[in-house]
Amino acid sequence: MANIPMDIVDDMFHRLPASTLVRFRVLSKPCFSLIDSPEFVASQLKRTLETGDNLMILLRGPRILRTVYLDSPDKVSDVEHPLQAGGLTEVFGSCNGLVGLINSPVDIAIFNPSTRKIHRLPAEPIDLTVKITLEDVFYGLGYDSVNNDYKVVRMVQSKVDRSKKRFPVPFEIKVFSLKRNSWKEIHLRFEVLILFINPYYHLLYRRGNGVLASNSLHWILPRSQGDVAFNTIVRFDLASEELGVVSFPRDLYCEDNMDIGVLDGLLCLMCYEEFSHVDIWVLTEYKGYHSRSWTKMFRVPKPDDVESLELLRPLMYSKDKTKILMEINNAMNLMWFDLESKTLTRVGIKDCDNPYSAEILVSSLVLGCNGDLPKKEGKARGDKKKYKSNKRGDGFLSKGFKLKL
Repeated sequence: MANIPMDIVDDMFHRLPASTLVRFRVLSKPCFSLIDSPEFVASQLKRTLETGDNLMILLRGPRILRTVYLDSPDKVSDVEHPLQAGGLTEVFGSCNGLVGLINSPVDIAIFNPSTRKIHRLPAEPIDLTVKITLEDVFYGLGYDSVNNDYKVVRMVQSKVDRSKKRFPVPFEIKVFSLKRNSWKEIHLRFEVLILFINPYYHLLYRRGNGVLASNSLHWILPRSQGDVAFNTIVRFDLASEELGVVSFPRDLYCEDNMDIGVLDGLLCLMCYEEFSHVDIWVLTEYKGYHSRSWTKMFRVPKPDDVESLELLRPLMYSKDKTKILMEINNAMNLMWFDLESKTLTRVGIKDCDNPYSAEILVSSLVLGCNGDLPKKEGKARGDKKKYKSNKRGDGFLSKGFKLKL
């Protein structure tokens, strides 16, 4: 490496996956300094997002995280992850190579599976005085591009007292800022609060993770079947830290089986006909509440070997934009949908014989590389004083969970 100019090394390193870059930090002091620099971390992420190289699928199951590269579906890797004894760690969202992990509403972390770097959030209590179950708590993880900050949103909406006709229904929303390393309670405007205290509405638990698009996290707020009410989308603006509403397609005001997602950065809605097809609607021009550009883009037929369509999520376009990767019910049914022929082709992932759920994962160095390295790289830890990284904000990173298998 000593005879290779650093500009060539820099170019080569930008093409490598983050897990390889973590190992390459021990090659030399210049390599260590380059890979740890905030400029390289940002440019490596930018290139990965632009080219679509080194994209992975994160397979999520109770106590299990696995990754597989899209171009090598036969090579599945287990991910050592923070798992407290007796708990079932769940994943809530993926953003720029980071995933959100929860063991409980007060035990939350942000984790980079490529580098094994973790930041455990300060414990923040739920202040509601009513009884809360896991199904009452909803999460979202997103990158605030305006303030260059990663944020976690936690919403709590109690439904326990609805049988007692209690009004208003208890509701709480708090946001965590990685920059501040602290939580903040959000106070809602009345026109938004009324949506949550109205007994017609209740967030979906199974599909209750926030969807990131246009610097906002989104949740679908479906009407209760049989009630006189309209479906609604709520959004949390990560920059202003305000909760608002996004307009809904009029044709879908009263649909009873829907879900929300994101495709190529655009907000989308999935409208289910359980035993035949799913219609995909896309918001092509985002203007918050005044967004009117909803378009029904395509229809996905039910595969013959799938009994029913309980869940369908478009995950990403192929590089040539001719196909879309779909998760149908679970990761056992990952399929490429051809936009021209309207046919589905199964993605064969080795040993994917459990009902995992899937998430697209970017290979990035976000959160940094310090600590939590594989055991065989223990020498690099011993050389920490020799290869001292710059301290550009590492001070706000906590030690995190102890890794367990």
